[in-house]
Amino acid sequence: MITKRITTEQILANLKAKVDARIPIMISSAGSGLVAKLQEAAGSDCINTFSGARLRANGMGTMSMMWPILDSNKQTLDYTREDIMPALSGKSFVCACLNANDPLKDMRMVLQQCKDMGVQSVSNIGPSVSYVDHDSEIFKVITSAGITIQNEIDMLILAKDELDMVSVGLAFTEEDSYAICEQAKPHIFCYHAGTTKGGIKGYDNGMTIEETAEQTEKVYQKCRELSPNTILVAHGAAMETPSDAQYMLNNTSGHGFWTGSSTERLPIEQAVSAAADEFRGLSFDK
Repeated sequence: MITKRITTEQILANLKAKVDARIPIMISSAGSGLVAKLQEAAGSDCINTFSGARLRANGMGTMSMMWPILDSNKQTLDYTREDIMPALSGKSFVCACLNANDPLKDMRMVLQQCKDMGVQSVSNIGPSVSYVDHDSEIFKVITSAGITIQNEIDMLILAKDELDMVSVGLAFTEEDSYAICEQAKPHIFCYHAGTTKGGIKGYDNGMTIEETAEQTEKVYQKCRELSPNTILVAHGAAMETPSDAQYMLNNTSGHGFWTGSSTERLPIEQAVSAAADEFRGLSFDK
């Protein structure tokens, strides 16, 4: 098996061509090689790998990665190398989502491991401290212990400016969004409006698609001031279906979208359940 590699120069040229042609950028998370292969065949520009996607593929909620039940970076690197990269033909590039707050690893070394396996892109969502409510006690505790958004920003800067990787920033809050865009000026920035609703493990925070678009656009406008060349994409909350994503494209000034559960967990749940129910309904001919 020889996996085709895509250079940073090629990735950025492909993305720029789509932006110039007004074709939406599509990033898709994948927890298995089969899902990654299908997403690439469907035309996803980027296949995103992170420990939450792998856990999601095993029936757990994405946020399980927030609990210390695994080495997030090891999980991401292992399944990216063994499951995702061999499944792809080179049409989509792979972005590894890493935990920049890992106290046991030098992130320069982890980024180099990504490059060695042919992964030329990195994001800070594996997991990100931006997930945690900023007014909570746990946020105060973990930040006082040195687990900060600044470590994630520093990783994005290192990846982009020193290691020639495609940087993909992500944040849940306005404050973190602006800090990432101002300091790291990532090639791509995704505003994450909240955990995707729907399905067995989804979470509905009550936000409508109209509110999701309004909040996302507010962040876009400020991020564009801070980093004019950054590609902006949307994710999460009420953006569950293709029609939801179309609403986001129609009602925000971004360049595309990032799908997670909506092109992985939800369609798998629906297809497998329907097929299993049909088989379970079979009977002997009397």
